Amino acid sequence: MADKKESITEVRIIKRGRSGGGHHGGAWKVAFADFMTAMMAFFLVMWITGLSNEVKQSVAAYFKDPVGFMAAVQGGKSPFKNPGVTNSGGGKGMQSKATVTEVDDLARAKQSIEKMIQASPEFNKLKDSIDVHLEDEGLRIDLIDGQQNLFFDPASAKVKAATQRLLSKISVRLSQLSNKLIIEGHTDKRPLSTRAGYTNWELSADRANSARTLMERDGLRPGQVDQVRGYAATHPRNKDPYHYSNRRVSIIVMFNQKSPKDRIAVGQDNFSAAIDAGVKNTTATEPAAPLDLKIGPR
Repeated sequence: MADKKESITEVRIIKRGRSGGGHHGGAWKVAFADFMTAMMAFFLVMWITGLSNEVKQSVAAYFKDPVGFMAAVQGGKSPFKNPGVTNSGGGKGMQSKATVTEVDDLARAKQSIEKMIQASPEFNKLKDSIDVHLEDEGLRIDLIDGQQNLFFDPASAKVKAATQRLLSKISVRLSQLSNKLIIEGHTDKRPLSTRAGYTNWELSADRANSARTLMERDGLRPGQVDQVRGYAATHPRNKDPYHYSNRRVSIIVMFNQKSPKDRIAVGQDNFSAAIDAGVKNTTATEPAAPLDLKIGPR
């Protein structure tokens, strides 16, 4: 029987390469991304070109000193113009004007005062009752006397020893600034039970004046204090006029007025959403204490 040769069919599979990635290649995506980036940069430049000079200065200030710029924003201020902003500190309604450099100076003063308070063991009992923040008038330092009468003797303008040391250290730092100061006294609405004719009006003014005397003695420049204000209970920090957080002395470092050529508006605006959680608003958010009309020393 003749041998039969098996026929083998050879199958060859040839893979052809596709240049440029074909339909599913990625080269076009890179080109498209470059195009979109260029368009975004173009529209950004066009947007900046159409802005006011004040906003252009603010944008330039950010790129010149991002740290100082953000410190001002996180302190509660934005260097963008926002007409019609009034202060929340109890003084006359006004719109403060300040250069970015001045805002930076006060922001740095705020940080140094906060660090000094945190680093000093003698102020451990006081630090939670000290609120330092930027607002429309300038840099505000609130010493909130509270329930425990931390800063003053009850119903008195006598300054406690720890408060004297605190005011002395603050005075040394503020004396380095060219800004004028306003010192305010505030009380809650509870009437006093002390001598006849001595009301919250006298108490608030006397406490502010006591703070001025100590600060001028221990560091402030002559004439640096511009005003001393006594508000009694007319400008409460808390919406409840009887709340203890309304009892306070406030030191305001005022923004200097500059010529219209080189100034920009400083006020609270939509940037408040970017303020970090550690910065407190000028209105206390703590729950109000039960209403207590009982007359007694405070």
